[in-house]
Amino acid sequence: MKVMEFKHAGDPERDPLHYKACGLDDVYLCSGYVIEETLYGEGVSVKNIDELHQAIGKHLIAVRKTLAGKEVRFLRHQMDLTQSELGRLLGCDSQQIARYEKAQSAMPGPSDRLLRLLYREHLNQKIDVRLLLTQFESLDDVQNTRMVFERGASGWKSAA
Repeated sequence: MKVMEFKHAGDPERDPLHYKACGLDDVYLCSGYVIEETLYGEGVSVKNIDELHQAIGKHLIAVRKTLAGKEVRFLRHQMDLTQSELGRLLGCDSQQIARYEKAQSAMPGPSDRLLRLLYREHLNQKIDVRLLLTQFESLDDVQNTRMVFERGASGWKSAA
């Protein structure tokens, strides 16, 4: 099972905190968070959460493995799209997107790549489609690696 670990530069490293708020099962924060006591018990405050979610998204689209259902949902939410809107963009209906997100069916390669391109465009990154597709093809197929992120002066980024 792959695990994503995120670190916030300048903060002391401590026991990883399982970060479930993004909807993914395999994200851990090694720093960049504060545990606070609230009226309802312990609460967690994450530094620069929008940047953290962008870093997670960037990492997901850069790894060659097929996107899992929860990863599809995460990217869709980050782009603020409904299942119907994403379905229209990918050339399928909202029920098919729901099946991808529930892991009831695997997202085919062309749809997977198009979703990655859509997310990159969402980040306002310049897209050279031919170069990007070539890069996707040349990436190693990563299955069981630990994903480590850290936050430096320029924001959250992959430490690998």
